[in-house]
Amino acid sequence: MNSGRDNPSLAMMQPEQPLISPPDISVPKEKRYVLMTAAHNEVAYIERTLSSIVSQTRLPDRWVIVSDNSTDGTDEIIAAYAEKYDFIRYLRVTREAGRNFGSKVRALHRGVHLLEGLEFAYIGNVDADVSLEPSYFADLLKQFERRPNLGIAAGFFFEEHKGRFESRKGNRVYAVTHAAQLVRRECYQAIGGYAVLEYGGEDWHAEISAKMNGWEIEAFPDLKIFHHRHTGTGGNLLRYRFRQGKMDYVLGSDPLFEALKCFLRFGDTPLLIGGIARFLGFTRFLIGREKLHVSPEFAKYLRREQRLKLRALFGSRPQSFGSPAKN
Repeated sequence: MNSGRDNPSLAMMQPEQPLISPPDISVPKEKRYVLMTAAHNEVAYIERTLSSIVSQTRLPDRWVIVSDNSTDGTDEIIAAYAEKYDFIRYLRVTREAGRNFGSKVRALHRGVHLLEGLEFAYIGNVDADVSLEPSYFADLLKQFERRPNLGIAAGFFFEEHKGRFESRKGNRVYAVTHAAQLVRRECYQAIGGYAVLEYGGEDWHAEISAKMNGWEIEAFPDLKIFHHRHTGTGGNLLRYRFRQGKMDYVLGSDPLFEALKCFLRFGDTPLLIGGIARFLGFTRFLIGREKLHVSPEFAKYLRREQRLKLRALFGSRPQSFGSPAKN
């Protein structure tokens, strides 16, 4: 495996001595940020995440890490780092066993009280199976400073393939992953924080909510998020695709747009049947007339953007890509 910016070591790294001091209190409030992480049985990955955050050139004022009913040794790794780094706060919550999408955001909500009393301008999420380059958050903050109306931002997803980290096929500048993102505090308050959604999609929901409130969103290709567990490998991959179709439906996706999207994603794994499984999940809820998990205004906004994409694709009108919906 090659080394360098595009190919970080997959070996776990131990926290270095001596203990790193808290973030510099001389940093003005408008440049301060805090992070949150929910971790469920991430013993194979979380030390890479911890090591990359404590190595950031601009440290967060606080990083709240919530162990979401972990049983595999994740807690011990988090606790060891929390003892060595003053800005890390560790919280364990218990629930019924199993991995599910709503529990992640519920765990984050349980940890919010550990941010009380802090002054900060940005709040962010970091997933427990990613690693970042040392300047990731410093560079991301520069983008916010340049653009006062930027509400949500992150980098691009990179996944390991044949010994190299490569940009994920689905990366788009208008689709901001939740895996390592920052949200301007005013934007976060306007959208009510991250929504608890049964089938996932909290990042998508946050994007649409932000744009409905007049904020811009963007993902930056030169900021790399190294994802160490491939998407969908937390469970059966076909079940994962089927669940994505359900997610698309309950968030209000347009049926024609969904059909075209699933057709264009026949190349996703599992090959051919991945797109079919996603469309079947959507269709099952559509036929059953399942209740949407969003407001009528949200669904209307999303469908309007998706229909603009369809018109642009088929040449009926030009499309502005300033802030289209995530797909």
